[in-house]
Amino acid sequence: QVQLVESGGGLVQAGGSLRLSCAASGRTLSSYYMGWCRQAPGKEREFVAAISRGGYRPSYADSVKGRFTISRDIAKNTIYLQMNSLKPEDTAVYYCAADRDNVVTVPTTPDEYDYWGQGTQVTVSS
Repeated sequence: QVQLVESGGGLVQAGGSLRLSCAASGRTLSSYYMGWCRQAPGKEREFVAAISRGGYRPSYADSVKGRFTISRDIAKNTIYLQMNSLKPEDTAVYYCAADRDNVVTVPTTPDEYDYWGQGTQVTVSS
């Protein structure tokens, strides 16, 4: 079983950037399809981005495509979410998640993920 710990959230002005980190322990990241999801107040948790077990084939929600980049560092057993051109509607708690089952199909719904971090708050002011 993998344990996930996010960091890097904070308060930023619209148009700014943040980089979130998710450090994994207990298992190597290459054992999972890894993703980021977010949950805004009063809304359901939604998919943001995912990266395959091999560290390629990044996938993104349409709302963040072209602005966010998911990546990983196997040596550090860590994944990242670089967020640029942030908008107030990006305000949410961001969660790192691991899917143990999918190998080829991209997990694009929160229900497909098996393990979760505690979340990190991202607030974008207008």
